[in-house]
Amino acid sequence: MTDMSDHDRTSYDTDVVIVGLGPAGGTAALALATYGLRVHAVSMFPWVANSPRAHITNQRAVEVLRDLGVEDEARKYATPWDQMGDTLFTTSLAGEEIVRMQTWGTGDTRYGDYLSGSPCTMLDIPQPLMEPVLIKNAAERGAIISFHTEYLDHTQDADGVTVRFRDVRSGTEFTQRARFLLGFDGARSKIAEEIDLPFQGELARAGTAYVLFNADLSKYVAHRPSILHWIVNSKAGFGEIGMGLLRAIKPWNQWIAGWGFDMAKGQPDVSDDVVLEQIRTLVGDPHLDVEIVSRSFWYVNQQYAEHYQSGRVLCGGDAVHRHPPSSGLGSNTSIQDAFNLAWKVAFVVKGYAGQGLLESYSPERVPVGKQIVARANQSRKDYAGLREWFDSGSDDPVAAGLAKLKEPTPEGVALREQLYEALEVKNTEFNAHGVELNQRYASSAVVPEPEAGDEVWARDRQLYLQATTRPGAKLPHAWLVGADGTRISTLDVTGKGMMTLLTGIGGQAWKRAAAKLDVPFLRTVVVGEPGTIDPYGYWRQIRDIDEAGALLVRPDGYIAWRHSAPVWDDREALTSLEEALTTVLDRPSGSSAPAPDATQEPQYNTQAVPITVPHTIPADAAPASATSTTTEGVNR
Repeated sequence: MTDMSDHDRTSYDTDVVIVGLGPAGGTAALALATYGLRVHAVSMFPWVANSPRAHITNQRAVEVLRDLGVEDEARKYATPWDQMGDTLFTTSLAGEEIVRMQTWGTGDTRYGDYLSGSPCTMLDIPQPLMEPVLIKNAAERGAIISFHTEYLDHTQDADGVTVRFRDVRSGTEFTQRARFLLGFDGARSKIAEEIDLPFQGELARAGTAYVLFNADLSKYVAHRPSILHWIVNSKAGFGEIGMGLLRAIKPWNQWIAGWGFDMAKGQPDVSDDVVLEQIRTLVGDPHLDVEIVSRSFWYVNQQYAEHYQSGRVLCGGDAVHRHPPSSGLGSNTSIQDAFNLAWKVAFVVKGYAGQGLLESYSPERVPVGKQIVARANQSRKDYAGLREWFDSGSDDPVAAGLAKLKEPTPEGVALREQLYEALEVKNTEFNAHGVELNQRYASSAVVPEPEAGDEVWARDRQLYLQATTRPGAKLPHAWLVGADGTRISTLDVTGKGMMTLLTGIGGQAWKRAAAKLDVPFLRTVVVGEPGTIDPYGYWRQIRDIDEAGALLVRPDGYIAWRHSAPVWDDREALTSLEEALTTVLDRPSGSSAPAPDATQEPQYNTQAVPITVPHTIPADAAPASATSTTTEGVNR
């Protein structure tokens, strides 16, 4: 294990360089600064994302924001959960509805699942509003943030990474020496290419035009609030999905109109007259007053990396998983990549863990990246069932098909049954609670429990969360009651940059073992003692272990190890806990002493501090160009 002494730190300009300030890079900068590391995060662009891009923020991503102390701030800029859906499938926003779907867990049949699964509700916060929350708080906590700073290349050796940059405005080149380089530089990642990450899949297999516009559409949606509206008519249906899209950005006055195009014919005409006609067609109002803000194109990718690391250089976010926005998984997965990696880097830099801990990053996150790339692309293909009632032999397949769909005949009944069956399939996109929260980690940072056997899924793994305390799963949410009588979640008494030993009143041997180890990165939480009582019995119902058993919860909220049976003997508890920490953190075996330089309480900095943030411009600055061509998921 490398000795991370203060003397050694002086030979580095910073502990970590982060390239890219999208959701992944912003989260990494915020987390690492919060944990007390020296961070320099750069972006070649003048400010944050200049188009709405990602917006769906699922419960797991909000849990990350909660742990980092910015959940409430993010909520100020978000469309709240109860406004996110009914999702419509309609001939136009003003026209005839075909079917409607309660989405994002807001429906009568799923609402309770989402409430019981997390202390956090979903949010809808577009990327240009999310990124400043992450970046501002990272800077306030000590991160150096540099815009207009282009990453050029790097060289690494056994002790660190030397990174070369260019100031975009002056052309000046400079280098920095860091312990680690994190590449969150988007779907065209230069860093991923340089370290030769192996990829599977394809890029740009379909194309979509997006137009950001301002128009007051409240009379069409205020009574049925939703952030997504799918438009099915003969002029809207192009591309793979075959439907047009109206997506609310600022309810209900700013929107995106989207439609697919034939890539063999090149990018479509997006002149003012064409775009205005298309927007009015999607809305169903030929006289709608529209202000066109910007136009862009993005391309459907289906590609993921099979490994995320080369030595001291690690990648994440869109740099390693590239896919369309269907299912709303992009920024959420990117945020979770960064959160998974940040605590590991912090523990290594502080000397709490050996560098082998970082080898757990790819085994844990690669399967997630592969899964969400497949899921997002399948979600696009699953729209096909919602078009099967079209009358392809007619001059107007939608209008003719809709007439047949409404017929009081056996054929009409069959078509309607077919339509509702196709709508049910879309739950795997719009109510996929399991896809969002059921990740299971298997790596050197998780101690398996062979005696537990293989996990048996009681319900559809994609649709339903299965909360469990099995090693490798996320700690289940259960409401406890704090010292002042207010409710707190099990997630609120864990995390915050530290390992947590979680036990019950009967687990005093565990409590004494942790005290004897006396390592600064480990807290003990005894459920039932003042400050964390379980009056509802919710934790008892879900803990899966004896009250005198124990869980070791990682800083990212995932369970590293559990001892299900009760332990009453102090020596047994000490030996078991020490072995678990040694394995999970790649620490020297046979020693209960702290790892080298692990002599101070870990920093968890949530206070604003004076800091210079170079190369920033105001958040309301105009984009560099009103028309841009992007690859979906480019991470700024």
